[in-house]
Amino acid sequence: MSTKILIVDDDPNICELLRLYFENEGYEVKTASDGAEGVSYFKMYEPDLVLLDIMLPKKDGWQVCREIREISSKPVIMVTAKGDVFDKVLGLELGADDFIVKPFDMKEVSARIKAVLRRYSAHDNQMEDEVIKFENIEISLQKYELKLRGKPVDIPPKELELLYFLASNFNRVFTRDQLLDKVWGFDYLGDSRTVDVHVKRLREKLEGVSDKWTLKTVWGVGYKFELLQ
Repeated sequence: MSTKILIVDDDPNICELLRLYFENEGYEVKTASDGAEGVSYFKMYEPDLVLLDIMLPKKDGWQVCREIREISSKPVIMVTAKGDVFDKVLGLELGADDFIVKPFDMKEVSARIKAVLRRYSAHDNQMEDEVIKFENIEISLQKYELKLRGKPVDIPPKELELLYFLASNFNRVFTRDQLLDKVWGFDYLGDSRTVDVHVKRLREKLEGVSDKWTLKTVWGVGYKFELLQ
């Protein structure tokens, strides 16, 4: 089956250019011209990847990304004309997998799509059936599910992936750059505050759950999932 790409952009010329290019590369392509249509098409079309412009009518790219992440972990590449670090930080916090800045080169877009799809496929296949368990916590990548004291807890995909990675490498310290590379999966240029934001949100969810483990800050280095004696 062909890989399906959903392009969400309000510029019909860009949509047509991307559609023709990627259909020529063997992809199945659907286009949407506004954010509301993008969300609707995502649910109907079930694409393997979304190329999502930020500046959209009806619903902007941020809101579209939020709604996609509520129901799916499929890759989202956001397109911005700004190239602003703030855009990248916010996009990463919402669960975007990569960024492309307009004006873009078609070969670069193609390379980034292939790289994100490879990472997603590899991530999707690795140890998917393994559930990490410690006292009062279970983390499943296959189900994208976090259970605390036996009860499911709502958690965005990137937060769960970060927690899973740290817990599966317990007692090992990782720098913010290492976590961006391992969890977000690409060389991130700019501010690494997104890791701090995700850790903060995880701590709010995990507070008081157990005294046998903790999500610890190693000052001057990074973070680790520490098992306590």
